[in-house]
Amino acid sequence: MPVATAVLEVIAEPTRRRLLDAVRDGERSVSELVEMVGMPQPGVSRHLKVLRDAGLVDVRRDAQRRLYRLRPEPLMEIDAWLEPY
Repeated sequence: MPVATAVLEVIAEPTRRRLLDAVRDGERSVSELVEMVGMPQPGVSRHLKVLRDAGLVDVRRDAQRRLYRLRPEPLMEIDAWLEPY
C-alpha cells in the first residue's frame, strides 16, 4: 500500500485529525491533548499510537511526561501525491 494511502486511512478518523491539529503548532503533553480533545486518556493514547506508527507524530520523554509533535513529512508525501490531480 502506498505511504500516502496508508496515511489517508489513518487521518480519516476525526479524533486523529483533531490531535494533529493540536500538535501542529508545537509540542503537547498527553494531558494537554486529553483536555483539548475531550476524551479519556486511554482513548487519546490509542490514537496517538496509531499516529506514531504512521509516522505522523514524534514523541519525546520529559521526566514523567510524554510530549508529542507533528512530523510533516508524511503529509508532504500526500501533498505530492495529490499534486497531479
